[in-house]
Amino acid sequence: MNSTDKPAVQDFTFFIMAPDLTPEKLSTVVDFCLSEQLITAGAEPVRLSEQCCKLQLKIDTGNLANVTLQFKQLAQQLQLDLVLLSATEYKQTRKLAVFDMDSTLIKVEVIDELAKRAGVGEQVIAITAAAMRGELDFNQSFEQRLGLLKGLSDNVLADIAAQLPMMEGMQRLIEQLQTLGYKTAILSGGFNYFADYLKAKYKFDYAYSNQLEVLDGKVTGRVVGAIVNGERKVQLLKQIALEEGIDLQQTIAVGDGANDLPMLAAAGLGVAFHAKPLVKEQARHSVSTLGLDGLLYLLAEQA
Repeated sequence: MNSTDKPAVQDFTFFIMAPDLTPEKLSTVVDFCLSEQLITAGAEPVRLSEQCCKLQLKIDTGNLANVTLQFKQLAQQLQLDLVLLSATEYKQTRKLAVFDMDSTLIKVEVIDELAKRAGVGEQVIAITAAAMRGELDFNQSFEQRLGLLKGLSDNVLADIAAQLPMMEGMQRLIEQLQTLGYKTAILSGGFNYFADYLKAKYKFDYAYSNQLEVLDGKVTGRVVGAIVNGERKVQLLKQIALEEGIDLQQTIAVGDGANDLPMLAAAGLGVAFHAKPLVKEQARHSVSTLGLDGLLYLLAEQA
């Protein structure tokens, strides 16, 4: 056999995460790894906390796609998160983290909250859900939803902003990243009033979102400038990285919707967070059972 014919076996760090990471669930995952010859007999997971363990795996890269698919199925079956990082991904120094806002940094879709105040909540919520599942074109669905808000008083903006429910672990994650020297950014298909509110409150370095047009104290049903869609998020990710002198491989992107998939693919580490099924299926990595601060386990400097 020529050297080129030998299977390429690579090292991976494998994270097993769940709020209730029971011995039974852990044993099931370890047994699977043994059955697939990803670990040797006697290999023990390293417990990082009650919610997270990690294992060192060796995987034939020719079998990586199949193993990854099986991990996704096992994660769904056991209701836990299984994140597989290559040695390169895990050891990479990160310097920039960018986040979607709606249903990622916060628990709601702001456009849905605005729609409730405008009396068109059910109609807009249905369109939002379909768009985030990837069933509708983002720009068209956004313009359709926005048009339904025409005439809404801008008095509601401050009230909604003050009541936004933050995602569990969000503040801890952002503070830890900032302590580690990360630049942080919000890249949102939502609205500037709310993204700027979060930027100021939690000291994000950047916030890019749609500028909601307001005239004479009323929402016009339009935005000023180009819509921040999936392609625009990638452009902004690259723009910030360039401005900061950060290589794209040193970036992290986190989001939940179909319009986040391009930036998750473009970043050095893309994580689908509490994401829609399509997004979890297509993203390289996903976290669905822990809060945002669960992402800290994936960073080598936190180990």
